Amino acid sequence: MTSEMQRPQRPQRPLRPMHPLRPLTARGRDEPHRVASPLELFFDLCFVVAIAQAGVQLAHAVAEGHAGEGVLNYAMQFFSIWWAWMNFSWFASAYDNDDVLYRVVTLVQIAGVLVLAAGVSRAFQQHDYLLVWLGYVIMRLAMAAQWLRAAKDADGPERTMALRYAGGVLLCMVGWTGLVVLPEPARGWVFLVMVIAELSVPRYAEKNFPTPWHPHHISERYGLFTIIVLGETIAAATIAVQSGVDEHDALGELLPIAAGGLLIVFAAWWIYFVVPIHGHLRSNRQAFLWGYGHYLIFASAATIGAGLEVAVTQAIGKAHITTLAASAAVTLPTALYLLSVWALHARHYKVGITQQLVLPTAALLVICCTFLGDWAVLAAGLVSALTVSVGVTLTARTAAAGEGGAVAPAPAD
Repeated sequence: MTSEMQRPQRPQRPLRPMHPLRPLTARGRDEPHRVASPLELFFDLCFVVAIAQAGVQLAHAVAEGHAGEGVLNYAMQFFSIWWAWMNFSWFASAYDNDDVLYRVVTLVQIAGVLVLAAGVSRAFQQHDYLLVWLGYVIMRLAMAAQWLRAAKDADGPERTMALRYAGGVLLCMVGWTGLVVLPEPARGWVFLVMVIAELSVPRYAEKNFPTPWHPHHISERYGLFTIIVLGETIAAATIAVQSGVDEHDALGELLPIAAGGLLIVFAAWWIYFVVPIHGHLRSNRQAFLWGYGHYLIFASAATIGAGLEVAVTQAIGKAHITTLAASAAVTLPTALYLLSVWALHARHYKVGITQQLVLPTAALLVICCTFLGDWAVLAAGLVSALTVSVGVTLTARTAAAGEGGAVAPAPAD
């Protein structure tokens, strides 16, 4: 048997001492062993603080019977958080040089999201977007500074790309000012126009020169953020159940919700990570669609936690909505999560129509669970767990058939 000393050692990237200022040049897409840095993990954790604040406000709005207004406000707040996170993540994948200035500017972005988080409740309850706007300005000015620094150390098409990014970020910030200075009826249109403008900046900036993002690093960054969001969902649901048990001694009423919610979150984690996705990210077109589509995955995963809070609040008699509405607050985001993961992840590695139909069918069954009254959340959790079981079984059968001589189709593009 080969001893530990005889095993081939993985090549290690040489350790670099902390440097106050080094050129902010592009990193290679084929760089080996590229993983998320501690700064990126810290960045994610601080952003989830803002997501948690938005989730609390959404749960309160739905429990009070203002679901439509709450969902709209949540979509707006979540977009600002997600977009700032995504812009940083793709930039870092291409240009992170980990010098002192890079770290300081990244910490400024973290400060910006904390300012935004402080303003979420005022935006929900009073439609006062000043703090949200200020936090977003801080984050985006820091991002523009990073792009200007990258432009300084680049030339040719790469320099043009970096300058386009910086200019696009700054111009969009001017547009977002409309949420603060324009009358309330116009703010919905401002939001819609600015979302389109923000989404257009990367396509325009990278028209002639794509950023050298790292596929494995990007897929890991998205996966880690998914884990953190699901963790926040569990934390929110746990606090809600604990409060219901402590204040109303309602363990019997809350046990099905707690069990169902736990099964949903466990299944959500399993379904997302069942296959590695970095092999699918072979072009900017695929990467843009995949990266943008994660708005639905992140938002629905976080909304599941808010929905579980609503279900608990309704079960202990403190919500002004029906059991049907409380159940829908859990089942609808769960179904959206399943469909989103299927569209962006799973369908590229499914073999045959049976495997392709597993997640869409599960989403439909979860929606049907909405009408099961007090048992809706538990039923949705059981469907989610059954979905994992069926998926594992079908995958094992396909693998066995392949070992027996059958040729499995290649992943879909």
